[in-house]
Amino acid sequence: MYQTSKKRIYTFIALSSLLLAGCSTTGQETSSDTDSSANSSSKQEMKVVLTAEMGSADLSLATDSNSFTTLNNAYEGLYRLNEKNEPEIAGASEEATVSEDGLTYTVKLREDAKWSNGDLVTAKDYVFSWQRTVAPETASGYAYMLEPVKNASAISEGELDKEELGVKAVGDYELEITLEQPTPYFTSLLAFPTFFPQNQKAVDEFGDQYALTSDNAYYNGPFVLTDFDGPGTDVDWTLQKNEEYWDAENVELETVEFDVVKESSTALNLFESGDANEISLTGELAKQKSDDENAIKQLQGMTQYLELNQDGDSVFKNLNLRKAISSALDRKQIVDNILGDGSVVATGIVPQDMSFNPDTKADFTEEAGTDFLADEEKAQEYWENAKQELDIDELSFELLTSDTESSKKMAEYVQGTLQKTLPGMTVSVSNVPLSVRLDRSNSGDFEVVMNNWVADYADPINFLELFTSDSSYNRGKWVNEEFDQWIDASKTTDVSDPTKRFQDMVEAEKVLSDDLGVIPLYQGANVLMRTPDVQGLVTHGVGAGYDFKGASIK
Repeated sequence: MYQTSKKRIYTFIALSSLLLAGCSTTGQETSSDTDSSANSSSKQEMKVVLTAEMGSADLSLATDSNSFTTLNNAYEGLYRLNEKNEPEIAGASEEATVSEDGLTYTVKLREDAKWSNGDLVTAKDYVFSWQRTVAPETASGYAYMLEPVKNASAISEGELDKEELGVKAVGDYELEITLEQPTPYFTSLLAFPTFFPQNQKAVDEFGDQYALTSDNAYYNGPFVLTDFDGPGTDVDWTLQKNEEYWDAENVELETVEFDVVKESSTALNLFESGDANEISLTGELAKQKSDDENAIKQLQGMTQYLELNQDGDSVFKNLNLRKAISSALDRKQIVDNILGDGSVVATGIVPQDMSFNPDTKADFTEEAGTDFLADEEKAQEYWENAKQELDIDELSFELLTSDTESSKKMAEYVQGTLQKTLPGMTVSVSNVPLSVRLDRSNSGDFEVVMNNWVADYADPINFLELFTSDSSYNRGKWVNEEFDQWIDASKTTDVSDPTKRFQDMVEAEKVLSDDLGVIPLYQGANVLMRTPDVQGLVTHGVGAGYDFKGASIK
């Protein structure tokens, strides 16, 4: 139904030169000659440059931010986040009705929503999608997101059949959702791509090829995905306006083109030559352009951290070794000199400006009061203690990171600092594509990996529950019984008491930080360059990053 465009091929020359004339939609003029618009003729076409590939186009398998951005616009769930990160109805026809005990949600669906193949979107599509995600054979990395739904965990663990999941279709256009316990943030979850519907006909038709390319799926969002040839490898794809979408008359953009460019200098050339509406900058270019009239500084709900593999008899089970590594790293130097993009020093795994004490309104990070100070002398003392306890004189390990420009610079810093500060420690670096890092992380095939987590919703539990002993995202296999108890209390006995629940999570953060279950480094930020003709674009610091539904080129 939708024509697939030809792959976009760019030819780049030296940094000091301009892009070849054929690459630009505005001739050879740069931003100094024009308004930096990639669409000076006001065509409804937006071009976005990303720094990494899309990990998956499958709603049940996606785990990375670029996938969620794409899927958030190619599909639509019951709710959509607005510019204030508040959920508002989308695929639902009215607000959910919640039972007095907070356990049952009844949601009526709009009856004019269609799939891109013309099928109607019904309640069964949601039931099918959620059941597929929690089914063990799907091996979804995000199945844990559905844990608030009754029996989801037992199904994922193979103890119950997927039909026992607490969601059912009451007729074609009504869903009844039953929860394990009250979940204060559940409506926000419904706005996240993991909770979106899937078309069973497409899954059955394409089998093991489902969603591996853009042609092997049906879409119900404002856009359809086209020109996508495969997860982890394809470096350009397109969102094209979905004419079957129920609100298509209010979608102005005809296309959103994504291109993966890992070098900031190349991305900037594209922007200044008029071949991109939005790019992300890092390092020196982020500093140089931070005061540009087209620059946007955006603090994210994201924490970058080192995860150490503590499985089996790993040396990283030694607390002094973890303290030595953490104390050797100067996080202020990282954010000021290595990144320079507005990122801030991490004081824990939960980022700042995301969640607040329900009584005092104090930031979660202030309440937790944790910190990670660089101290070369202490680092060396911890290192000596670790060597004695482990009966070693030296240690070599591999640091696994993504192959983006900022990841490479971070890895170089960690490698150089640890080897200089902690004599006898040797660090090798392996920079790999995002999909490879994710695969190796998930399978435990690493010694130390540089991971990050971007908030899916604005609640501390979204970060903290990653590191419980039974979490699939606890890739380093850190185990702490006290931590597990605080998390369990926040989700069970104290779940209906906002004050107690908040304090449970504060205590959990303190345990995680003191024991260095992971080693937080920084809270991420972006220095974006966006052309001023882009209007109505909604961005989020939590959840899926972009909503193009109301965007346009003016």
